[in-house]
Amino acid sequence: MLARTASNLFWLARYMERADYLARLLQVAGRMSAVRVDDDGKSEWESAIVAAGCHESFYQKHEVANAETVVSYLAFDRENPSSICNCIDTSRRNARAVRTALTSDMWVAVNSSWLELREFESSPDMSEDRLTEFLDWVKSRTSLVHGVYANTMLRRDGFHFTRIGQFLERADNTARLLDVKYHVRLPSAQDVGGVVDYYQWLAILRVVGARRAYRVLFKGQVEPALVAELLILRPEFPRSLVFCFEQISLNLDAIVAHDPRLSSESKRIAHSQYAALRFGRIEQIIEHGLHEYLSELIEGCERLGVEIAKGHLF
Repeated sequence: MLARTASNLFWLARYMERADYLARLLQVAGRMSAVRVDDDGKSEWESAIVAAGCHESFYQKHEVANAETVVSYLAFDRENPSSICNCIDTSRRNARAVRTALTSDMWVAVNSSWLELREFESSPDMSEDRLTEFLDWVKSRTSLVHGVYANTMLRRDGFHFTRIGQFLERADNTARLLDVKYHVRLPSAQDVGGVVDYYQWLAILRVVGARRAYRVLFKGQVEPALVAELLILRPEFPRSLVFCFEQISLNLDAIVAHDPRLSSESKRIAHSQYAALRFGRIEQIIEHGLHEYLSELIEGCERLGVEIAKGHLF
């Protein structure tokens, strides 16, 4: 496979997954803000900007992080290269560049998403109900694109690069979404373990569609350590970090490389991280520091992406 084709498929999947993540991130910030009992409404929206990796660029343009500015910047701002609108645009450009490598159903899914996006962008009034509709639409369209390629592409190199892009982005995003809770200030220290704290953890579960999975696996009240275990170490859940790195490792192994030495470093990083997650214990992670652990993993995802590109000549 041409390196250019592999790169376009890899980034097509990454940007669609990123759009889904930003929609979920805005939803979790909104849900957390809704259960706050004090007058400080900025913390949840500031946390969304930090978790999106846009802290510096956001404050170059906006003075205050609130619902209006954060939603505008992360969802619709064309000057933000990682806004939802730009993510869908970039995915479509990558799809168009490798049109012959896609199935017709996959192209229709990506292109129709791009066309429907224009209707939301042209809407003069983005009310709360309209925003909810838009974020739900983003999640449904990204799910459609991922479902179509999973069910129509041949299991060859093109499929594997698409799969790697999707799950590398999802691993990075799951870590960032879980880390949102670290950046959100509670009204007071006494609220740790209280009602607001409980509903903030519950909001994270609901946004990633893990509320039922949590009940099935743990059956009790929502506890921070168990939420972290579900999203990090449980292979049954398809958004967990261990599941993502399992898929990355399997698909890297499945790619036929003309020179295995080129891709050996990316495989080493992926397999070592998967092994660490597979045999990890949540007690050790929390003792080390959940925020520190997630920060290291986010940096590891970035290194892995660089090595994948280098190893396959992107």
